Amino acid sequence: MAPIKPHWVQPSHPDRLHLIVNEAEFTSKSISKIALPPFALFAKLEFPPCTLADKPTYATVQCGRDKHLDLNSDLLYINHSCEPSLIFDTGNMNVIAGPKGIQIGEELTFFYPSTEWTMAQPFDCLCAKPTCRGRISGARDMTDAQLSGIWLNGHIRELLEEQRGSPTTTTSSSSTASSSIPTTTTTTTTTITSSLNGNSNSATYTIPEKKGNSEGGYKAGELDQIAQSLRDALTHAEKVVEAARNALMSYVGAVNDAAAANSGAAAAAAAAKKEQGGVPEGAQRRGPTSRELSGEMGGDTSEVVV
Repeated sequence: MAPIKPHWVQPSHPDRLHLIVNEAEFTSKSISKIALPPFALFAKLEFPPCTLADKPTYATVQCGRDKHLDLNSDLLYINHSCEPSLIFDTGNMNVIAGPKGIQIGEELTFFYPSTEWTMAQPFDCLCAKPTCRGRISGARDMTDAQLSGIWLNGHIRELLEEQRGSPTTTTSSSSTASSSIPTTTTTTTTTITSSLNGNSNSATYTIPEKKGNSEGGYKAGELDQIAQSLRDALTHAEKVVEAARNALMSYVGAVNDAAAANSGAAAAAAAAKKEQGGVPEGAQRRGPTSRELSGEMGGDTSEVVV
């Protein structure tokens, strides 16, 4: 399948990424122009420019069991990596930074099987990372160990659950079954309270715990790595927002106090001027005229007798 020729205005994300186009097929890449902390928003998957695709191709992104997106932007040139810098969160239609964040000049990549159940055009990965999975043909063809520790979208987890056809177990009455990848999964229920935007909101989530297995994936009692990282990022973000809110209130308060002081001083000056009958300062005392200075007024002249 030949590479798609851009039919959109380029650059589509001039403040976000720098596109490097190579003549050889499928060798172009995107470089980040910005630095972001873990899980910060990189871009939105909006309609437009995104459109629903009639069928999956090498250039589409799967966003549901049977739904695929045409990106219609330079996001198309974000390559695969087994240790990606980005996450395509299709459930929320966001592209976010990975667990390590992004640095300026870093290549922008994401893990294709995190969205793709089967690849329309499988390929051999050339990321050269220590964790390289080799042949990439979609999450359907990967083992639990190959998918361990990787962000996977909801539709991929659901399809994996169905493929494995295995039940989940719980560790307590408050735990519930989850759509995690391992064959046997313990879950823990946690309540996360968010105070962003000045509102206190709480929600209860069931987070999969790692389990022990011969493939070196999960270990009992430890939260899923991605879930833990996201919870840590949320805690940090709330602290940042709270600090920024306090700084803003202090700054605005100081500006308002200064404005009030200036306004009070101006009002006092106006009142004093009014009491003086509106005569400008410096014009309230008349200075002597030239005739007065020469002694011609007020009987100050005298006759000199010789």
